[in-house]
Amino acid sequence: MGDTIVLNGDGSLTVPDMPVVPYIEGDGIGPDIWHAARMVLDKGVAVAYGNEKRIRFMEVYAGEKAHERSGKWLPLETLDAIRKHRVAIKGPLTTPVGGGVRSVNVAMRQELDLYACVRPVRYIPGVPSPVKTPEKTDMVIFRENMDDLYRGIEWEAGSKDALEMIDFLAMKGIELSPDTGIGIKPMGEANTRRLVARAVDYAARNNRGSITLMHKGNIMKFTEGAFKRWGYEAATGMFPDIVVTEEELFEKLDGKLPKGKILIRDRIADNLFQQVLLRPDEYDIIAAPNLNGDYISDALAAQVGGLGLSPGANIGDECALFEATHGTAPKYAGLDKVNPGSLILSGVMMLEHMGWNRAAGVITRALEQTILDRVVTYDLARLIPDAIEVKCSEFATAVCVRMKE
Repeated sequence: MGDTIVLNGDGSLTVPDMPVVPYIEGDGIGPDIWHAARMVLDKGVAVAYGNEKRIRFMEVYAGEKAHERSGKWLPLETLDAIRKHRVAIKGPLTTPVGGGVRSVNVAMRQELDLYACVRPVRYIPGVPSPVKTPEKTDMVIFRENMDDLYRGIEWEAGSKDALEMIDFLAMKGIELSPDTGIGIKPMGEANTRRLVARAVDYAARNNRGSITLMHKGNIMKFTEGAFKRWGYEAATGMFPDIVVTEEELFEKLDGKLPKGKILIRDRIADNLFQQVLLRPDEYDIIAAPNLNGDYISDALAAQVGGLGLSPGANIGDECALFEATHGTAPKYAGLDKVNPGSLILSGVMMLEHMGWNRAAGVITRALEQTILDRVVTYDLARLIPDAIEVKCSEFATAVCVRMKE
């Protein structure tokens, strides 16, 4: 059996010693990496807490497996189970390109109001990187999940709806060619404010010194520019005792951030891509609209070795869903080959979210030691001299062997 995690009135969680946590295996390589990740999570909890704590994982369905069972890509029962149990974990799900079903990943985030996509990006020693000093990269991306291009509002070129929109824009003095496809980019104040508020709260609880609002407000003044303005208002208005703007930093504080304070600033998107490459150690947390956040997350992941070891979570006020950040890689499905690190580290984020930090630390240290020992899957083995190449499941076993309190 098991017990349900309880959401308290202040937003905190009461986690029982044997919580029920729904999981979705995922499509393609999903079953392989989930089997490996579960082995590591179960072992980490056992090493940290002995018989005092244990997770009761409960399978729920989405994606191809759900469609085969019920004819539905995202059953309501799955959403209800995640809402009820507050915390869940999943492997990657198939998203057809250019047609077919709507992205199940996107649908889950929006149906569950998981408005913050949280992506920590930190270098793990021993992982090959294309940059000279990857150890300077240690950031957390807060990407807004409800607005921007994630809404998927668009009309195909030449369609009736696109032509009607072109006619409407013409009445506003905006001339577009009839062969133009149309997309709409909405940006909401409430969604922006709660994203930035969550980023500030995270910074305060994790001793992070700065938050950078990433935007293209010099061009898109009423969407991305509004994201910047609303972000500043949320940070300074909701956290006046701890937040300092960049203007205040230099005009009132001689450029020196007092201990316990958090700097809030903004950067134009294209400039920030350059900054995180040239001066990564100057950035802690980046809060961004959906598309900017998507781009910068993957770019930063590349700086520390790629998506194979990049964890992620989608978090709302009611529940949280932790997941691998890469795709389904169908050509490797069932081969017990790929790197399970992304899902393992997403599981570490889940344990931290639950307050089980001891288990999270046990797993993180063991995974890092495994990589330092050059015991890695094929993606890293081809880049690390004298590496010991292992299968997906063997990597999980190697991590478990290295666990200690």
